[in-house]
Amino acid sequence: MYSKDLLKDKVAVVTGGGTGIGKVVALELARHGAHVVLAARQLDRLSDAAKEIEGLGRKALAVATDIASFDQVKALFERVDQEFGRVDLMVNNAAANFIRPSETLTSVRWRKVIDIVLHGTFHCTLEAGKRMLKQGGGSVINMVTAYAWRGAPGLLPSASAKAGVVALTRTLGVEWAARGVRVNAIAPGFIDTPQSRERLWPEEWIREELLSEVPGRKFGTELDVANAVLYLASPLASYVTGEVLVVDGGESLGKGALRVIEKAGAVRRAAKK
Repeated sequence: MYSKDLLKDKVAVVTGGGTGIGKVVALELARHGAHVVLAARQLDRLSDAAKEIEGLGRKALAVATDIASFDQVKALFERVDQEFGRVDLMVNNAAANFIRPSETLTSVRWRKVIDIVLHGTFHCTLEAGKRMLKQGGGSVINMVTAYAWRGAPGLLPSASAKAGVVALTRTLGVEWAARGVRVNAIAPGFIDTPQSRERLWPEEWIREELLSEVPGRKFGTELDVANAVLYLASPLASYVTGEVLVVDGGESLGKGALRVIEKAGAVRRAAKK
């Protein structure tokens, strides 16, 4: 769909790039011409992803990094400076989550999610952004979620942290726009990854229940998210900043009215015509 040289010789940094959505995003960036820096806490997974990127003919750098630590993030970008001398795209994909009743949360678990999701995104955005502002251009893409603005029972730390990232996105989207740096976000819905199948819908009844909430009647794929990243990272989105692109098959819009007309048979009758 996109030209293979869409991001030719651009330098991208992707956090959480060793597995799942982050890995597919990193590979798609490489397939479209970018050199990719992968950052996560576990180096072994990053190294495997880096080898795949190099197999596509692009440069790759894997750096073990705890993005909750500002010192480690600064060290990450010092490596980027040494190896590439610039950064054109920052994809803040790393995340953390706990699913449990809010009254059972501890301050330790609360801080862990906030430190990775909100503080980590801030750390990486600040370091990448300073370099982009200096060079006169760049793009930051943050991964958020629709429950950042609608809430989600059992997901209080993540919802709170992601809401902060949405505010960060919109604020910097305005603040940095005139200086050539765009800041946007993507809000994926139910994305069918090995991790989500294991942790979120391990049983068929859970899968069916979740799909009943998606007007599109299917889970998304990592590639659906990667295509959205490619768009926001490219010149095609040169007039887009401070926005949140929702990629969820319509799930976040709700479907109460749709259920009613389906039960009334209106949708089935229309489909037969």
